[in-house]
Amino acid sequence: MASLKPTVDKLEMFIFWSRWLQAPLYLGLIIAQGVYVYLFMLELSHLIQNLFFSSTRISETEVMLVVLGLIDVVMIANLLIMVIIGGYETFVSRLDLEGHPDQPEWLSHVNAGVLKIKLSTAIIGISSIHLLKTFINAANMAEHTIMWQVIIHALFLFSALAMVWVDRVMTQTLALSKAQHAAPH
Repeated sequence: MASLKPTVDKLEMFIFWSRWLQAPLYLGLIIAQGVYVYLFMLELSHLIQNLFFSSTRISETEVMLVVLGLIDVVMIANLLIMVIIGGYETFVSRLDLEGHPDQPEWLSHVNAGVLKIKLSTAIIGISSIHLLKTFINAANMAEHTIMWQVIIHALFLFSALAMVWVDRVMTQTLALSKAQHAAPH
């Protein structure tokens, strides 16, 4: 049995090293965020052009829809940052940011559970923006489309509540387990 130890050690080190295969995925998300920055700037320039340099006047509703679209892009970018930084920190390697003035507050206590809850609240925020855009533009949308968007948004809400409940149960179970191990026998 002792002769397998070096082989098992090497296998374990290889398995542990495999976490670095996720690094290119996070780099890809950074590129995707660059695409969102480009789309944001493009949409903002169209808004400014249509507002100040176009012969046709755009309505307040049209401006509101474009601004909600811009907010939507920002919220998706925030979601990307949480996944990139939080995921890298949780699953690949610690970021050496101690004492950095720009270190996000949430990063100091990030783990898979916290990351899931933050992501689900971000998705609910994005879904809320889409739903608000739908309600503002309801006259131009099919009732069937509006109904499904409301149902999907409600499912996002219920999913987030379920994740929070599961995380709470897991935290309480872990605390009970630690208390039982710490108690004298």
